[in-house]
Amino acid sequence: MISVKIKTRMKAYLFLLLVSVCAINCSKSGSVKPDPVTPPVVPPPTDTYKDPAAYGTPFAAVPESKDAVIYEVNLRAFSQEANLKGLQNRLDSIKDLGANVIWLMPIYPVGVLKSAGGLGSPYSVKDYNAVNPEFGTLADLRTVVDEAHKRGMAVILDWVANHTSWDNAWISNKAWYQQDSNGNIISPVGTNWADVAALNYNNAAMRIAMIRAMKYWVLTANVDGYRCDAIDFIPTDFWQQAIDTLKKFNTRKLVLLGEGSKKEQFTAGFQFNYAFEFYDKLKGIFAETQAPSALFTANTNEYNALPAGAIKLRYITNHDVTSSDGSAIDIYKGKQGSLAAFVLAAYMNGSPLIYNGQEVGCPKKIDFFKHDPIDWTTNPDITAEYKKIIALRRASEAIKTGALTTYGNTNVIAFEKKAGTDDVLVLVNAKNSVFSYDIPAVLQNTTWKNAYTNAAVTLATSRQMQPFEYVVLKK
Repeated sequence: MISVKIKTRMKAYLFLLLVSVCAINCSKSGSVKPDPVTPPVVPPPTDTYKDPAAYGTPFAAVPESKDAVIYEVNLRAFSQEANLKGLQNRLDSIKDLGANVIWLMPIYPVGVLKSAGGLGSPYSVKDYNAVNPEFGTLADLRTVVDEAHKRGMAVILDWVANHTSWDNAWISNKAWYQQDSNGNIISPVGTNWADVAALNYNNAAMRIAMIRAMKYWVLTANVDGYRCDAIDFIPTDFWQQAIDTLKKFNTRKLVLLGEGSKKEQFTAGFQFNYAFEFYDKLKGIFAETQAPSALFTANTNEYNALPAGAIKLRYITNHDVTSSDGSAIDIYKGKQGSLAAFVLAAYMNGSPLIYNGQEVGCPKKIDFFKHDPIDWTTNPDITAEYKKIIALRRASEAIKTGALTTYGNTNVIAFEKKAGTDDVLVLVNAKNSVFSYDIPAVLQNTTWKNAYTNAAVTLATSRQMQPFEYVVLKK
């Protein structure tokens, strides 16, 4: 039998145990920690962008690509005023020449870093959404576009997507630009363009900003498309993205010309790119470093495996060529040579470009970094020839789209273009000397008309051709 003493001790131990348990439970209940605080959900920033209001009515008479005759305007040279009003005052002269697309060199504010001297390069863009005060205002641009449309001409702007000036507001977004291994923004690799900073097309936000800037001018100035600068430097998938976006303006027909050479640029949506090889061979032929047949080889190379409807821009000069190689008068050994070269560029499988002043045989190396006005009274005879050459091209489906047949010769560049009953034969003496041309057997004793005068012409077995003479015949 358990003693009273032991029972008393056991009661005491049980009491102490109960007190301890109560103390522990009280302690726990008094120190319960609240649930962790959940941070508030911060929504992503709202994109408040909206397209600007559309100005004017989309131009209904934008030419088909095959019909385009493109005229490049350098505002610093085109008029004494060197601005958009000066261009407006001379729109009739462009129309009378026969051009139907006006390409304006960049009209945007220029960066302060002017490594090339003078007024700075128009390709150093400080603000994609403004008109350079040097050239005028948005209202002036709208007036030029409106007046060009009234005359049946489309207007496209030069677009510089590869780089900006160093003082463009975009420069604060460092990730929008290419950088060296030390994180410094760089100029375009492989160039000497120290006045510009290279954009980074791996950056999605920059791409969106670029496309919005391109939409801006279509809407706010009613322009009809773009000539896009240095497109070989930029990923083709960007151009696909940009052009797909622009095509959503489905009430507008846009002209899209790219300064590039890649076949996939047509798949991305461009209608034209540059005939670089054609120009190089043409220049070499007149310098007598290339055989006349080299032009046919260049034509074949450039059109090899292109999509249907793709067109190469054919030129004998432009703003870059004039700056580097001299005027067309210099390159092609005089007035007659420059006309002969233009016939080849205008009639052999491509759309022709005319750079302002070319049509008057402007003899100087136009400097597009400075105010360098053209004397429009020079060589009216050349202007008259340009009008005839262009008028025939615009009227002839054979020249624009016809099948090409070439006739080889060591001195004469001869080819025929046929489309249905439309048949045009072109003979160009590529030498600065008189030459007796042996008529190809298939053409001997055939009857034609002079394409410019309608005078009857019969081809015998040979024909004497004067230095740089061109003969264009039609059925």
